Amino acid sequence: MIFVTTGSQKFQFDRLLAKLDELIEEKVITDSVFAQIGYSDYIPRHYEYAKFLNRDEFASYMAKCTTVITHGGTGAIIGAVRQGKKVIAVPRLAKFGEHVDDHQVQLLKQFDEMNIICSCYEMEDLGKMVSELDNMQFVPYQSNTQTIIEDIEQYLESIWEE
Repeated sequence: MIFVTTGSQKFQFDRLLAKLDELIEEKVITDSVFAQIGYSDYIPRHYEYAKFLNRDEFASYMAKCTTVITHGGTGAIIGAVRQGKKVIAVPRLAKFGEHVDDHQVQLLKQFDEMNIICSCYEMEDLGKMVSELDNMQFVPYQSNTQTIIEDIEQYLESIWEE
């Protein structure tokens, strides 16, 4: 199953939702699809959706899916890779009224450097990426939280020793 999440900010992501309908209609996507569409105006024709999901519903879809297609938001991406999901992330772009700027492009470039997700910068490439995702290899996500905690502890110890 493919779980699609467009986030909870007050911006539409009609371009992604329409492309998914097209890919399902063309049988490029044959898996079942469920989307959390947020503030989008586009109403999916070929897959199930909800405007918003509560925390438990979101967690349930995340647990059931094998693939997550999402916007370029850090929270959605990290949440999916932490659970071992394959992720295709499409940045929201200002020129389409999907966000106020193109910061998601820069975020995805950083994720590309870590090789933990598949970034889709051009919507026309989404079908190819969906088709090839199973053959792609990604680096497993590793949290750096423990490193940060250790650095803080070392700093505090050095202050106390003075």
